[in-house]
Amino acid sequence: MTNGAASALQAFEASGSGISETLEAARSQVEERFLEGGTVLLSVMDVLNRLLSSLDNVTKALDANKSSDTGADLRATVKSLTDLPSSERARQDALSSLADTGNSLRKHVADMQETMRYLRTFAVTAKITGAGLPEFADFAQEILERIYSGTAEVNGFAAHLDSLEKEVKVALSFGTAAARSNSETVPDVARALQDDARKIAEHRKNLAAIARDVSAIARGIQSKVASTLSALQVGDITRQRIEHVQSTFALLDEFLGGEDGRKLDADARRRLENVIHHLTAAQMNDMCKDFHRDSQSVVMTIASFGRDTQEILRLRDQMSGGGQANFMRALESSVSAAHEIVRQVDQATRQADQVSQSTLGTAAKLLEAVGNIRVVKTDIHYMALNTNLRCSRLGEEGKSINVVTAELRIFAAKLDESADAIVNGLPTLEAAAGRIAPASADPAGGLGQTLTSAVGNIRAAADTMEDELKVLCEHGRDVANKISLLIGKLDFQRDLSEVLARCADVLEDVAGAEIADISDIADAVAPLDRKIFKLYTMVQERNVHRDIVPAMEQGTAAVAKAAKVGDDEDLFADALS
Repeated sequence: MTNGAASALQAFEASGSGISETLEAARSQVEERFLEGGTVLLSVMDVLNRLLSSLDNVTKALDANKSSDTGADLRATVKSLTDLPSSERARQDALSSLADTGNSLRKHVADMQETMRYLRTFAVTAKITGAGLPEFADFAQEILERIYSGTAEVNGFAAHLDSLEKEVKVALSFGTAAARSNSETVPDVARALQDDARKIAEHRKNLAAIARDVSAIARGIQSKVASTLSALQVGDITRQRIEHVQSTFALLDEFLGGEDGRKLDADARRRLENVIHHLTAAQMNDMCKDFHRDSQSVVMTIASFGRDTQEILRLRDQMSGGGQANFMRALESSVSAAHEIVRQVDQATRQADQVSQSTLGTAAKLLEAVGNIRVVKTDIHYMALNTNLRCSRLGEEGKSINVVTAELRIFAAKLDESADAIVNGLPTLEAAAGRIAPASADPAGGLGQTLTSAVGNIRAAADTMEDELKVLCEHGRDVANKISLLIGKLDFQRDLSEVLARCADVLEDVAGAEIADISDIADAVAPLDRKIFKLYTMVQERNVHRDIVPAMEQGTAAVAKAAKVGDDEDLFADALS
């Protein structure tokens, strides 16, 4: 320190410009460092704004998820999935009921087939018996054809019933396997989906809470940056005060080189220079004290940025590293299992639909067949009745045919009994078919679509969130980098305080211990005093000045005027100091 002071002093004593050069170096450094610091602060403010904008986007994405409530869609899907076993049991019960109804009809169809065999036998017997009677030949052939027609209708009826029974048997077999599989797997899959929905909701809730915390910290830093930008005026004030010291030396040189200065003898000039050196040293010391205090406050504020940014990075890592992808993988695994169940149920439903539609069609065909059988029965009855009447007119020749045709009428009447039983059983058949597949939309297909839609919505929301979190991470890293740079750039005390203190020490060494008495040349130096006093923009500078150079009587009016002119600047400076 003494080497620097001595060299500056020697340069000053040799040329009179050494101190000014030292002051100019200090002024340049202050100006450069504070301008650079302001630029860095503005860049930090910019990246903070981007961070907050990214946080807003994250919040909007979370709000969009909440409003769309994809979790609710998934929970609704889970409920539908949970209802599948009971739905499958209900369908199995309906299929069993349908099988029982088919079996009950089977007995009546067998009775009809047996009756038709008897009728064919009697018709053939009637044809043989009436072979000697030409007028009965056509009748026998016609009645035989009607019986064959009725037999075809009954056999067709039986074939429809056989087809129905086979379809019901297949549906029952497949449905039993599906019901067993559902009872084993549905509860676990439903629980997994429910857990996934809960975890996703909790994750989104945690993200929202962390986003609020990051936003609060970022806005706190933003406020600190704004206050630091304001506090950086200490640099501008320091620069101005250095310039005032420089101007003081320039005014001294100007005064000494002017007419008034040349009138002073060597001793007066030396004493005046001593007073100016004490004045500038006092101004520099006062400035150093203010600079140290104000810059220390700035440095402490900036140092707190480091803690804030570390907390932002920690929260950022929580947001980006929190298992969004893991949740989606778990969800996709659960959804894959659910889709497999839905596929099985859908297949069973299609099978049940087919059985139901086939049953309804079969019932219609059976009803039509029953009608045809009734017509055949009626034809046979009346043909046999007509034959009985003819046989009665023929006497002994018609007795044998009369016996056969009477049997035809008896067995034809039995067809009515079986047909009535079948007709009475058809509503039960149709009702059982209706319970297999309700008239409403296919539940399994709807469930699969809902499940796909819910997962698609969750995936879209997850992708949006992932993109926003990537941007947020980048901005968080930028904030950390910018603030790390800021801490280095705005550590004013590390270099500038030393430079300013060195300037003050040099001035004190030049000034010496004692302040010279210039009361005898007060009138001569009053113009210089007024010019120096008018430089000041702060009350504090004027107070320091008057502590060193008391007000001179001849200069009182001018000083008062200068003070009045500077009132507005004083108020502004006081507000900054």
